[in-house]
Amino acid sequence: MSKKPSKIRSSPGEVREPTPQEEDLDRAEELSTQKDVREALLDIFKDVEKGFEQQADRSDNNADYWDCYNCVLGNQQFYNGTSKIYVPIIYNAVNARKTRFVNQLFPQNGRYVEVTTGDGTLPQTEMALLEHYVRSDKLRSRVAPALAKNSDIEGQMTIQVTWETKRRHVVYKTKVKPEVEEGISDIEDVDDIEEEEVVSGGPHVTVIADSDFLVLPFTADSLEQALADGGSVTTLCRWSKAKLARKIKEGEIDTEAGENMLEEMKQQEKETERYDKQKDMVDAAGIKGDGRGKFALIYRTWTMLTIDGERRLCLTYYGGKDRVLSCKRNPYWSDRIDIISAPCDKVDGSFKGVSRVKFVTTLQYQANDACNEGMDSAAYALMPIVMTDPEKNPKVGSMVLALAAVWETSPADTQFAKFPALWKDALEIVASCKSEIFQSLSVNPAQITQAANPKSKKPNQAEIANEQQIDILTTADVVTIMEDEIFSPMLAFMLELDHQYRDKELTVREYGETGMKTNMQQIPLLSLSKLYQFRWFGVENARNAQQIQQQIGMLNVLMRIPPQLFQGFKFNAAAIMSQMVENSFGPRLGPLTFVDMRQELSFEPAEEDKVLAEGFLVPVHPQDDHMAHIQDHMLVAKHAGDPSGVIRVHIMQHLQALQMQQQMTAPGGPPQPPGGAPGGGGGGPRPGAAPGGQRPAQQPAGAIHADQMKDPMVAPRQ
Repeated sequence: MSKKPSKIRSSPGEVREPTPQEEDLDRAEELSTQKDVREALLDIFKDVEKGFEQQADRSDNNADYWDCYNCVLGNQQFYNGTSKIYVPIIYNAVNARKTRFVNQLFPQNGRYVEVTTGDGTLPQTEMALLEHYVRSDKLRSRVAPALAKNSDIEGQMTIQVTWETKRRHVVYKTKVKPEVEEGISDIEDVDDIEEEEVVSGGPHVTVIADSDFLVLPFTADSLEQALADGGSVTTLCRWSKAKLARKIKEGEIDTEAGENMLEEMKQQEKETERYDKQKDMVDAAGIKGDGRGKFALIYRTWTMLTIDGERRLCLTYYGGKDRVLSCKRNPYWSDRIDIISAPCDKVDGSFKGVSRVKFVTTLQYQANDACNEGMDSAAYALMPIVMTDPEKNPKVGSMVLALAAVWETSPADTQFAKFPALWKDALEIVASCKSEIFQSLSVNPAQITQAANPKSKKPNQAEIANEQQIDILTTADVVTIMEDEIFSPMLAFMLELDHQYRDKELTVREYGETGMKTNMQQIPLLSLSKLYQFRWFGVENARNAQQIQQQIGMLNVLMRIPPQLFQGFKFNAAAIMSQMVENSFGPRLGPLTFVDMRQELSFEPAEEDKVLAEGFLVPVHPQDDHMAHIQDHMLVAKHAGDPSGVIRVHIMQHLQALQMQQQMTAPGGPPQPPGGAPGGGGGGPRPGAAPGGQRPAQQPAGAIHADQMKDPMVAPRQ
């Protein structure tokens, strides 16, 4: 096959870029039919299959770590007695970390995206579109929690971002004109039912298990470096018959190879021996069986191939040894792969990270053994031991434990003994293991309810502050990796998919600039001609919320700096105050605090005269030309009169607005309130001083102390 040029010469001396239709046609070309390409693909599959075999031990270990999280007793337990109790220490620790990380990644104000453009403008349209995709794909409830758990249990965070199209056949009522004979009119419309196919598409994010993900070479520093060095990036897909047939219909899988695969699936009885994490998760949920039925194990591999003398990124589907289902150029216009992966804790010399649960599994097993031994001993400790002399007590058989039982024996010959309460020692061992696991996983009392100091009834203020500081540092360390390595690249790829696949306008909710209310924005087809830089703003937003006090103190300093010290610049605190208000009250209530005067109606003097003549009072816009309005209204009042007095009131409002405008533009600035100037004796804060609360008033006699009041919304410490 001939090579498709990256530039198209349409006429002598004229070179143009290929159209999207020509680009799609080039990327849809099946390459596995070329002999040299097929030989290279078969060699790559040998390396991929060997790579999965080499990381089989890692997959088996991850299965054990997931058993620890799912509280499944396995062959790692030393004690095998009557009790079958699992102490959920790792489960509680991982869930505590997951809750903390997800809440900081997704703050309550609902703003997750920050976009920077090459021309310095704020692209509200792109921000609204991406936040719409974040909400529609349920990243907060579906993707982020699973990703946080994978980070701790498997040591790796991997997602796949694709574009999915959904079709619905919607039925709705409508009004139609009935068919009537000629000459008959004035017939009302009748109800009818119409059916319409609604097509909607958007990015879809899938969390990939570490056992289904392979990067070659193992020592690559990133996915891009692995592909550039001649390696590959592979994910395992388990497709049912219906999904495989749909992929064939969509042209993603070669028709002949796919139909042969379907025929073999009908005859296949033996399941693959490859570790399947999803099957274990289904079993943990209480559902027995495979959960998906018969499936085909597909290898989805990204690699660089030489196509017509040019190195191109290609996507290949393997159906097993010596079976290439499809091989095509990268279907995405951005020429990026749809896999985003990062380790939770980077290890030098390896792409994949190490599980955090790995270092505490033995402590979990020890806690389980100690708890089960203690519960077995507790069963004996709860039952009394009766000791008697059989020679002096020949009627031992009549000594039965029952209500109002009569024992025919001498009390001196019968004694009661108690089994040692070994369960208390066992619980101390469990508590020790729990403390060590929480320390290793950086779970502190700010994340899970437990006492900071077991010897004291209530932690002091210094202990609480230390817990909160450790919690902030630990959380920031983890969520920063998730933000920079996973979510920020995901946002950029989402917009690239939107640019390629969306062909209709989309109505989404948009948060406007300072003072603008939330509205529904019509999103046109986007163009990537501008330079965009995307960053996940959830983590930074949460940090800003923690720094509001410092921002207020800095704002006090800026407001006291005289204008002559920053000549050539103009101080505008609207953006600072708007951001602080939005961080505190959210994007719905925040914009209502600062009203954008550009959104208010401003009328010409002649239009105001018409309304005033009807006796209605017109509000004064701060940006009006007050002198021109005053002169016009005075002329109208002089010639037409002002019987209702609304013109005089309106003129007074213009005069007050003009006076306020002159005070704001005066060299000395607006008048300072009493005591607000530096060194004054008023109640205003000094420059740079953070506002502090007043001392509480003394309560009446018999009132409960504030430290003893419990908030019903806060879980008590255990």
